Amino acid sequence: MSVPTLVFRTATATDVPALVALVESAYRGDASRAGWTTEADLLHGQRTDPEGVAAAIGEDGSRVVAVEQDGELVACCQLERRDGHAYFGMFAVAPTRQGGGLGRRVLAEAERVAGEEWGVTEMQMTVISVRDELIAWYERRGYRRTGRTTPFPYGDERFGLPQRPGLEFELLVKTLG
Repeated sequence: MSVPTLVFRTATATDVPALVALVESAYRGDASRAGWTTEADLLHGQRTDPEGVAAAIGEDGSRVVAVEQDGELVACCQLERRDGHAYFGMFAVAPTRQGGGLGRRVLAEAERVAGEEWGVTEMQMTVISVRDELIAWYERRGYRRTGRTTPFPYGDERFGLPQRPGLEFELLVKTLG
């Protein structure tokens, strides 16, 4: 089986609507249930918005990576340079493309950019701590749980409408190189 050709490029302002739609489809609502990364049982409402994605694209020290296959946006992620490390976020793979290795390839490219282009030696991310299957996926790729948590921003609808109490983010880290 051949490996699909992917195009990794830096997103621009014209990509904002498609990026928002991709992120929403991967995490919220019934469409997200086609993949395994859904948060639909934990959170309703939005996962991101055009203003947040546009800010990420335009921010110094930030790069939003758009991933295309045959001209179609199939995945994305955001990288931020922060005090000697890179932060990995806004990671989304189209639900119908999940489970076939695309996410691994996007994560590997993000790690390559952070290590080779930015010269950082550590990648960090936060994941909702009850997402055991997702955390296990990251652990298989060399990330480790730190036990350091921050509370979910209850009451801030920009991050979604929690469907249960006690949600928090846990910091995961990986040494690059």
